[in-house]
Amino acid sequence: MKTVLKTLTVLFSASVLAMAADKEVTLTGEGKCAKCALKKADKCQNVLEVKHKGETKLYYLTGEASQAFHGEICSKTKNVKVTGKSSSSDGKNYIAVSKIEAVK
Repeated sequence: MKTVLKTLTVLFSASVLAMAADKEVTLTGEGKCAKCALKKADKCQNVLEVKHKGETKLYYLTGEASQAFHGEICSKTKNVKVTGKSSSSDGKNYIAVSKIEAVK
């Protein structure tokens, strides 16, 4: 039941994000460091990795709330729920985080 609920949440969140650029969204996925875990950046930055229909999307997290949470996911990954305003630029997805928390 939990797996079905998580899957539905991710599907709904991904649909909302696709339709609503620059609007507040909530996504759940795996929080990682773009530098330490993914080797995709020269400096540490939080990233939310969301898997949907066999496809993985990365959302680069910005803002003070994201920076304050970085110690939680720099050296290890964690399931997290992120709320913030979404946007995209230069082929990357971004979320300006207003709230981020670990989930079980």
